[in-house]
Amino acid sequence: MTTTHTPHAGDDHAEDDDVVALLMRQHGDIRNLFDEVEASTGEERRDAFRRLVRLLAVHETAEEEVVHPFARRAFDGGEQVVADRLAEEKAAKETLSALDEMDTDDPKFLERLMRLRTDVQEHARAEERYEFTHIRRSTDAANLAAMARAIKAAEAMAPTRPHPGVESGAKNMALGPVAALMDRTKDAARRAMGKG
Repeated sequence: MTTTHTPHAGDDHAEDDDVVALLMRQHGDIRNLFDEVEASTGEERRDAFRRLVRLLAVHETAEEEVVHPFARRAFDGGEQVVADRLAEEKAAKETLSALDEMDTDDPKFLERLMRLRTDVQEHARAEERYEFTHIRRSTDAANLAAMARAIKAAEAMAPTRPHPGVESGAKNMALGPVAALMDRTKDAARRAMGKG
């Protein structure tokens, strides 16, 4: 029996010319990865969880660097919409970092994962309702495509896992694996947008 796995972030090679469509598809990939983690055990669960951590890290970080700055400027109330999303993302990142330090076979792992899933899904619905619809109405196809390219470039440059020695050892230890991955995605997004 062959199991279908959700692709790694940036591995799908889709021709994304609309940042909203790209992010909505990623929300679906995130839901699928939560399903994979929940339904698997042992090494399969560890692999699915690694892919989930990476996709969440690069997705949220790319949004922070590409989408949120645009939303702040593009529509009335954008500052508050972004502030609300950032508060949700901060809480999810803290839970994700705690989960990343756990063994996926730990009996408490699935319970915490389900809490994270609920928070992430509520966050995704809020983004789709309060941010994405306004973004699509506030710009043209060229800007939607440029933002999608910047997000794809950042994802393609983000490592599958943080690798020791890429950053200073002290910084990597202080940040932890999830934070280090987010920092590297942030740098890649800035380079892709010509800010780095």
